[in-house]
Amino acid sequence: MYVIGTAGHVDHGKTTLVQALTGINPDRLQEEQRRGMTIELGFAWLTLPSGREVSLVDVPGHERFIKHMLAGVGGFDGALLVIAADESVMPQTREHLAIIDLLDIRHGLVVVTKADMVDPAWLPLVLDDIRSQLSGSALAQAPLVVVSARTGQGIDTLRQALDSMVNVLAVPVRRNEPARLWVDRVFSVDGFGAVVTGTLLADSLAVGMEVEVAPRGLRARIRGLQMHRSKIEVAQPGTRVAINLAGISHHDIQRGDLITLPQAIVATQRIDVRLQVAGIAPRAVSQGMHLDLFVGAAETRCRVTTLEGDAIAPGDSGLVQLHLDSPLPLWRGDRLIVRQASPSITMGGGKVIDAHPARHRRLRPEVIASLTALERATPADLCWAVVRGQLCRVSDVISQTHLSGDVVHQTLASMAMVVRFADDWVADGAMLDQVRQKMDKTLASYLTRAPLRIGMPREELRRRLDLAAAAFEVLLLLWQQWYEPCGDGLIRPRGYQVQLTAAQQQVVARSLALLASMPYMPPEVSIERELLAYMQACGWVMEVAEGMVFYHQAWQEIVTWVLTTIDTQGSVSVAQLRDRFDTTRKYALAVMEYMDNKRITRRRDDVRVRF
Repeated sequence: MYVIGTAGHVDHGKTTLVQALTGINPDRLQEEQRRGMTIELGFAWLTLPSGREVSLVDVPGHERFIKHMLAGVGGFDGALLVIAADESVMPQTREHLAIIDLLDIRHGLVVVTKADMVDPAWLPLVLDDIRSQLSGSALAQAPLVVVSARTGQGIDTLRQALDSMVNVLAVPVRRNEPARLWVDRVFSVDGFGAVVTGTLLADSLAVGMEVEVAPRGLRARIRGLQMHRSKIEVAQPGTRVAINLAGISHHDIQRGDLITLPQAIVATQRIDVRLQVAGIAPRAVSQGMHLDLFVGAAETRCRVTTLEGDAIAPGDSGLVQLHLDSPLPLWRGDRLIVRQASPSITMGGGKVIDAHPARHRRLRPEVIASLTALERATPADLCWAVVRGQLCRVSDVISQTHLSGDVVHQTLASMAMVVRFADDWVADGAMLDQVRQKMDKTLASYLTRAPLRIGMPREELRRRLDLAAAAFEVLLLLWQQWYEPCGDGLIRPRGYQVQLTAAQQQVVARSLALLASMPYMPPEVSIERELLAYMQACGWVMEVAEGMVFYHQAWQEIVTWVLTTIDTQGSVSVAQLRDRFDTTRKYALAVMEYMDNKRITRRRDDVRVRF
């Protein structure tokens, strides 16, 4: 299925031509029919002599409605440039032709209408003039068909010419992208609710699927699909589709919104673009210029940052960064048009190179070289640009490259320099080696400076390595053969053991024996702080307050009794603890306050309950 659109000056017979071809009047508004002038986009369809169907989009030709024209032209596979024989090429003919060129619509027909309005002897001169003025454009060599919608002259020939054009259309079915449909019309149908229409640009949509209205972030479900007023279960890319949405009001959607898959596209307010300035532009596009930006059916203001010079002259191209006033859900490769607001004129167009770039400084050779390479990038180039020097998720690669999941997975699997692990993680292999070497050095340095520590605090290690928390935890799982957790939130090289001196061993033995002899009223022990921390990390003792150290077995017995008492009696008091273990209030109170601080228990009035 292909979408063919009209283009051309006002009153050159575009709507009449569509009706003559299809039997459908695309002017659906009463005002349009009363004034005899197209204001909004119109839609029809046609069965060609070969039996194939095409969708036709009729656009307004008046310069006041150029924004409406731009809302429909983004989905065209081919164009019918309509030129009246009695007027030949006019201003909007030239602007519409420039837009066709800027959007890279390479196939079309030139339809000369109102043939019955000119003297037959005059017609060859008109055709020569048209061909001359099309020189250098995408339609310079397009077939030229002369018709009269009023008399029917040439209509059958035009149908045959459309069939021939469809034969050579090579529209890519962009399955490397998520399903996307720019909304060009939204309305409500009694009993059904919200309906939107547009051209499906990539992948497919099916009844029952959940979709997102971007950039609003609203979710809806596809209740029904129609193509050419016939119900369908699955909409294929390249087709004009009407979507009935459940779970959302038509008041919540507007032209320029994008129907796509949930979380498939992140809206952006900054894009890198190769901008082609139109030959019809009245002046250059210069640094800091404010323009109107049109993508799909969306529109916003933008500010231009020229990256290669101070200005881009009419007919030339250059790299720019566009700063958008409003966020748009854009995709790498999207085509766009920029226009000057006053006087209203198309200034240029281009293709999105990067939909989520960093802010660039102007006139930087490295930026220009990077963007130039990105324009010609293969999937492997795009994936490597994300992964190089990084540890990241596969989902990050998909979102940043704008490639499909299948393509990203296949590409990463073929890249020898990329290491994949833990299902959703990938890393630059060289970078991974560097991280492990740094981890070895960091641990060794820490344990050398603190020889009585059984390991390094994992959060301090993570910060030293400058890794995100999720990535750090994944690496610890990946590297279990080399590193192990120990103590309370510590990490050490696997098999690492603290080596005590003979004197330290004697202090430890004496202290443990003393504490075990008086388990519930432990005496003060003379131990240096680092050695005491080591004994506690090993689980031999528990210091509940400065200088108050319990033997580990006694401590575990106390904690078990406190929690059991709470579970059976509902609470426990300091006095109960004192009496049960035949100790003093000083020790009992210190134990309860420690358990409160560790959120094992909490105080309620004069008793403790579970935290």
